[in-house]
Amino acid sequence: MNLNSNQENFFKKLQRQVLPFVYRNDLIKLATFYGTDKWNSHWYAQHYARHFAPLRLKKLKILEIGVGGYDDPKSGGESLRMWKSYFPNSMIYGIDVVDKTFLEEHRIKIFQGSQNDEDFLNKVVAETGEFDIIIDDGSHVNEHVIKSFNVLFTALKDGGIYAVEDTLTSYLPNLDEKRLNTGSRGVLENWPRVGGSLELNAPKTTMNFFKKLVDCLNYQEVLRPGYSPSYFDRHIVAMHFYHNLIFIYKGNNNEDGYYLQNNTIKPYFLNYLNIESVEELGIEFPILDKSPQRT
Repeated sequence: MNLNSNQENFFKKLQRQVLPFVYRNDLIKLATFYGTDKWNSHWYAQHYARHFAPLRLKKLKILEIGVGGYDDPKSGGESLRMWKSYFPNSMIYGIDVVDKTFLEEHRIKIFQGSQNDEDFLNKVVAETGEFDIIIDDGSHVNEHVIKSFNVLFTALKDGGIYAVEDTLTSYLPNLDEKRLNTGSRGVLENWPRVGGSLELNAPKTTMNFFKKLVDCLNYQEVLRPGYSPSYFDRHIVAMHFYHNLIFIYKGNNNEDGYYLQNNTIKPYFLNYLNIESVEELGIEFPILDKSPQRT
């Protein structure tokens, strides 16, 4: 059967309305339908599905940093629409340095500003309230990712999830912009200024920032009399690392240490060791690297 242009447009419009409902439980199909890079380019949708599925029908506030579409104010928003379909009872917010308000629709609101601007981020939080999920798919500049997390993790509700995409920029060395094709798009466009390093232990990369936070999970097991736990110590309860993707769970990290209490040896174990205080062990405690910290 041959269809005229009006009929084709009708069926295409019908597909756009029906398929998101049909695929509503399948994040991989939704990512493919909306044409996001969270599938077929990166392979994030499978991990998002695993972590987000239990929350799908809840009434949430979800923020995604980076709307997409580069400098075109009418382009992008694929991921926001995907999240809107997957979370039918939630409000979806976006942040982008370009004015993308043209893409707003029911349950999607977009703010213009930089993820590296603390004042801007605080204004967004003041207007929206705390979030249940935050997804960083923004500039991928290491400094920006770290700044955003430092500001926005405190605006995440207990039980919330913070996701960071495209951590590959941690490994891209800084280059002179003249060496690159200025017409390149995506990560390559930002390569000269992403702040990555060939040194795997470089302190200012996204990956090393989050690798250090892993110790927050076990801060109660750190033998340091007088240690003052940071905000991250007290509120990071789980971390999951995947290829170029990290999930950080927020909650109340208050499980007591096994041998320790308040970062010193419990009286029971002091008695077991036949000593009265940790000083009798003659240990010289190294100075802890307090970065990253959010007090």
